[in-house]
Amino acid sequence: MKRSVSHEKLAICTFELDKSETRFRSVGEIVDYLRACIEAEPLARFIAVFDHYAHTRSLRNGVIAEGIRAATNLVFCFGITLPDPQALALRPRSIGVCELDDQYVLTFAEAPMPVANLAMERWALSVVGREKA
Repeated sequence: MKRSVSHEKLAICTFELDKSETRFRSVGEIVDYLRACIEAEPLARFIAVFDHYAHTRSLRNGVIAEGIRAATNLVFCFGITLPDPQALALRPRSIGVCELDDQYVLTFAEAPMPVANLAMERWALSVVGREKA
């Protein structure tokens, strides 16, 4: 077995917004909206919704930080190339949507592909605003 470790660190993009800054009233509404964004993107493929909060809560020793009310991941792929087997370790992508008492937090790991980063950033920023997109 051959083992290699990447020396690059993953940058995490975090978008925090007060609940008053968005038209969405729940993590579920944000997840549905982001899923539609993913499905409308020709280069992306939606894979799944994972309720991280429910999963962690179901574990006997699961620990959820104080203040987290909901936490969901949207799993999808921007795999427009498959240059080597190691690329599979960085895929699929995920956007996390977390609800705190007074805000929502959206997070994702920066991708090595600019087109994916631009799309994920555009989707996250579009959650801000009172008007429907």
